[in-house]
Amino acid sequence: MGKRKKASSGGTGKKKKERKQRPPRKVWTYYKIEGDRIIRLKKECPNCGAGFFMAQHKDRTTCGHCHYTEFLEVTA
Repeated sequence: MGKRKKASSGGTGKKKKERKQRPPRKVWTYYKIEGDRIIRLKKECPNCGAGFFMAQHKDRTTCGHCHYTEFLEVTA
């Protein structure tokens, strides 16, 4: 048989963990507000539809959801 637990002596209890400060969400950089209109700054995916923005790379734009890729024309 195991040992019995000691009765607590009324200690301070558990300490709350400090939460790490999170940076603000980047989604607010995808839109621009002019007056009462909202303008989307990034291109949207033609397969997924509205709400899925395409990432801009040096030579292409890609969708992170369905992996649709459009290559940009390189002018030499």
